[in-house]
Amino acid sequence: MEPALKILPDVSGEIAGRSLEEWNAAYVKVENYFHALRIRNKPLLGQLVLRVLERAQRRAPEEPKRTATEIAAEEMDRIVTDWFAQVLQTSPIGSEQTLSTRGRLALLLADMPGKWQDQFLRPGPWPQEFVDSMRESFFRAGPDFQLSKMTPRPLDLGPITTLTNFGRMPYVRMTVVWTGFALLLVALFWLTHGGFDTVNAQFQGVIDWFKQNG
Repeated sequence: MEPALKILPDVSGEIAGRSLEEWNAAYVKVENYFHALRIRNKPLLGQLVLRVLERAQRRAPEEPKRTATEIAAEEMDRIVTDWFAQVLQTSPIGSEQTLSTRGRLALLLADMPGKWQDQFLRPGPWPQEFVDSMRESFFRAGPDFQLSKMTPRPLDLGPITTLTNFGRMPYVRMTVVWTGFALLLVALFWLTHGGFDTVNAQFQGVIDWFKQNG
């Protein structure tokens, strides 16, 4: 019979040669992983986390240079990958990473969190509908499957962008641009406040002078 999970520390204040802080960090790591797979059933979530930590505790004394979190993460991925292999009838040997990645994606495509949460990491036999859905989703999540990506594009702010870009110009060029901009404003003000009338009046005066003295 396999030893049960140790919860209380020994006389040294440790569990399987690791501090309580290490095991707490490992617990959080594993729990977050299952949360990412959308396991929301609290009793099920607790059982799965403790199952992983139990296996990690059995390995810990033999691997003193590794943290509890590292060992727990490996055991977590191993448990999930082995389960994928059983459900999907696929050998995990030589394809652990691919099986793990495609299997997790298949869980979401098959809506495991919504329909089959009670079947997750459960030994077979499983409902045939669940198995069929997982296998179909697994093939859909094959090597050619690609998640769509949106390439960020710069915002077009119109005149604001143009004015902002002025600040990036060298000092002399920026001065010339702002001077031209100021002259343009003066010209617009002059034209909208009787500028043409003044020119016309002066031009008409010149014509009248030539008529009188011609």
